[in-house]
Amino acid sequence: MPIKTSETEIKHLLIAWLAISFAFAILLRGWHSRSLFSIFIISAVTVGFAFIFHELAHKVVAQRYGAWSEFRMAPFMLLVAILTAFMGFIFAAPGAVMIFNPYLTIEENGKIALAGPVTNVALAFLFLPLFILAPPGIFKDIGWFGVIINALLAAFNMIPISILDGKKVLAWDKRIYGVTFGIAIVVLMSMWL
Repeated sequence: MPIKTSETEIKHLLIAWLAISFAFAILLRGWHSRSLFSIFIISAVTVGFAFIFHELAHKVVAQRYGAWSEFRMAPFMLLVAILTAFMGFIFAAPGAVMIFNPYLTIEENGKIALAGPVTNVALAFLFLPLFILAPPGIFKDIGWFGVIINALLAAFNMIPISILDGKKVLAWDKRIYGVTFGIAIVVLMSMWL
């Protein structure tokens, strides 16, 4: 089944990707001696991919269940992300996939929600060989930050509160919730240490 999209969605994804990559580049600039351009590249490849693929995973699974689904950026929240980055931290909520199908079951909603964090866990494992095998330099930095940011996004989104993915996953299946959250935490802690 082909993925349905629109020009509006593609524009929103691109703007959100660039804005969130810029915000993280500002934040990372305080931790690295690299040029802002190099840090932006690291940010775009790691945070950008983490964010884009997380949202697209929700979209693809939702469409598989017959729901209308498209990403919509949150312009004010993108501005907040950039402004907070200048203050030394980031509050990032760049937008979300809007999903409509009043007949989705708890299981279907749980699987749609799970798709994003599982994608981030998979991306963390894909960045891991780059971190391990690359010599010191920009590729090693991309590997390290790719693992960290994806594990962090997976773990954060699995917190079972408010509109986060974890609440829907937990309502559907406690075992799957526990395994997914546990894997994200283990990967995050092993890289952080």
